[in-house]
Amino acid sequence: MTQESSRKIGPGKLLLGAAILAFGGAVGYTMSQRGDATPPSALSAPTVTALPDSIEQLKAKAQADPSNAGAWQALGFAYFEAQRFAEAVGAYKSAVNASPGHAVLLSSLGEAQVMASERDPMPPEALANFRKAVSLDPKDPRGRYFLAVKRDLDGDHQGALDDWLALLADTPKGAPWEVDLRRTIEQVGKINKLDVAGRLARIEQAEPVALPVAARGIPGPSAEDLAAASKMPPSQQQEMVTGMVARLEGKLKADPANVDGWVMLMRSRVTLGQVDKASAALKSAVTANPARAQYIRQQAQILGVK
Repeated sequence: MTQESSRKIGPGKLLLGAAILAFGGAVGYTMSQRGDATPPSALSAPTVTALPDSIEQLKAKAQADPSNAGAWQALGFAYFEAQRFAEAVGAYKSAVNASPGHAVLLSSLGEAQVMASERDPMPPEALANFRKAVSLDPKDPRGRYFLAVKRDLDGDHQGALDDWLALLADTPKGAPWEVDLRRTIEQVGKINKLDVAGRLARIEQAEPVALPVAARGIPGPSAEDLAAASKMPPSQQQEMVTGMVARLEGKLKADPANVDGWVMLMRSRVTLGQVDKASAALKSAVTANPARAQYIRQQAQILGVK
């Protein structure tokens, strides 16, 4: 938003956010105003239950293999979740340097740069990264969201709403950022006296878009597994996670036609920072299912797997 439209809802710091993608942080933008602080409107973001020493483990893994984009991506995500935004910027820069052609890495870097900025709500380097991300993948939701933010900051509120509404129309039903994106549209429309109710209703009535498998939750452990894990030291918890992924891989060897299972395996490997194993899973999935190769590669692109 512009400073003028922000003042309409009170001075202070405003945070508009939306959880983005399977392995993203929160889409949001901040702006500082003069005067008394207004409590931030913090929109929901996915939470990750990290091991107590997971950031140090991820950092060691990334530093041990600087060309491993997935390891740097995992570290950047962990820093972001811990609200250590400046460190997230550094990790995502390393991820982009290791694999410069991935939109999700560029938009993640841009988001971290926005959140790390104390004064500029849209730093030039962040804007450049969002533009590059969308040039690589016109559907990248984080990049699209923030480019609309830029229009809003520049005073083009209608243009921003048009872009956000288009993003909402492309958003799968139940996607983690759907509710907060809709709230952003409603807030900006109300602040600037622009009617969005009719367009929101038409989107609501439209045929729902399917959520990509790569953006869905991985089937997790049972309640018994979680109870047992809570009593384990961190090293054993890590072993438990690794064992679950290994069992998934074993099932796929017995049933290689399970395409969505391969996607889940790729996502698991990315989450663990095992980018080489994620790429190997992609290759195995395509080899076993040549007729579904395009679909598999689309899912892999969402995850940033080459």
